[in-house]
Amino acid sequence: MDIRELAHHLGLSIGTVSRALNDRKDVSPATRQRVVEAAAKYGYIPNQSGRTLRSGRTGTVGFMLTLEHDSAIHGDPFFMALLEGLQNGLGEHDLDLVVLLARKGEDALTFLRRHVSRGTVDGWVLSGTQHHDPRIPFLLDREIPFVALGRTAIARDYAWIDLNFEGVTADAMTLLTEAGHRRIGLVAPPATINNSHIVVECYRDALARADIPYDPMLVHHGETDESDGEATASELMALPDRPTALLLMGETAPVGAYRALRRLGLEPGRDVAVIGLRDNPACRALSPDLTCFSLDLGDLGLALAQGLVAMLPGPSKAAGPSVQTLWDMTLRPGQSHSVQR
Repeated sequence: MDIRELAHHLGLSIGTVSRALNDRKDVSPATRQRVVEAAAKYGYIPNQSGRTLRSGRTGTVGFMLTLEHDSAIHGDPFFMALLEGLQNGLGEHDLDLVVLLARKGEDALTFLRRHVSRGTVDGWVLSGTQHHDPRIPFLLDREIPFVALGRTAIARDYAWIDLNFEGVTADAMTLLTEAGHRRIGLVAPPATINNSHIVVECYRDALARADIPYDPMLVHHGETDESDGEATASELMALPDRPTALLLMGETAPVGAYRALRRLGLEPGRDVAVIGLRDNPACRALSPDLTCFSLDLGDLGLALAQGLVAMLPGPSKAAGPSVQTLWDMTLRPGQSHSVQR
């Protein structure tokens, strides 16, 4: 049943039916309820192409994902759980989520500019934020709604939600320094990624508080995936004054680090203390149980959806400042950090 047939069936004009379905205030509550019930009963679905032409809106939100650091650091389980929460939040406002995947090696701004010029979506969720991320001013200058999963060094006001890497690093370093460790290896994301700068700064602050000198040889920037975790652990253990503890700020880096340590005859949690970033499926089978941090990715996705919906045009638009939130993670102690020095 199309809108003409629905209107004829109800004895109403097409305009009245359209306004009722779009929750316009110039339609009485009784008429609106009658139209909505009839639409549900007869399976009426609005023609999205026509609605887009009339309103200039697609009813979709784009999540920009790359095949480079986003996939490497977080892994599929991170994004699948996050996207489920994001879609649930958008669905409450009859919005759909589309994942737009940039090709490996493709310039992120070029990718974004192409989709903006096509009017692919009404708003954006950006991930993998860079320290200096040109996507932020590009969208701000064009007044295109977006929320970033992560902060940048750009001194402009925009919506973001970021994991509380300050709290994670401080908690992990406190565990290690209070256990007597003075040689702590850090595996951080690439220096182009903004959270890498946050983690290294907090790592250095924690060392200073414990009166431990900073040694750049103990800090590695890489993809922080399983392969990188294995290679970096091997390199750090080959230092003349090797670390007695490792802080691995990547989803699957601990898997590789465990493998490298055992190949060298070192046991995680006995010979070398290990702390990982997140309690994720890839690390749950590790023995000894990995000390790491947990968060509810569904709730994080829902918060991203709510932050973006508040900026989209329409009745859901909320007054007030854009969302800017540090998302806390909870320490989940295992047995991998218990080495005393």
